[in-house]
Amino acid sequence: MQEALLGNRTVEKVLFFLHTYEKGYPKRMADVFHLSLNGIQQQLKRLEEGGVVVSELAGRTRIYQFNPRYPFLKEIKSLLEKAFTFLPEKELTEYYRLRTRPRRPGKPL
Repeated sequence: MQEALLGNRTVEKVLFFLHTYEKGYPKRMADVFHLSLNGIQQQLKRLEEGGVVVSELAGRTRIYQFNPRYPFLKEIKSLLEKAFTFLPEKELTEYYRLRTRPRRPGKPL
């Protein structure tokens, strides 16, 4: 949808993923979108070099999130929120579910 603005479909999916889940690691993103791990890593590296995202190591896993010090973070999140409303319902349910596993039976809400 925003491919023309963001450069390609992979970076669009990465940004939507971070917008939805707040944090993530490349392997999970690649699994969710059925894309190559290398493509996801390249886009995350490009975004990190541009200052849009930051990463940290948790054990041997590199976790990415939006850079809270990025000067246009508010505008990017606003654009993503607006664009998110135009995603097809099928894509929303397939890729951007907030719960990734079922709730334990009897667990209070």
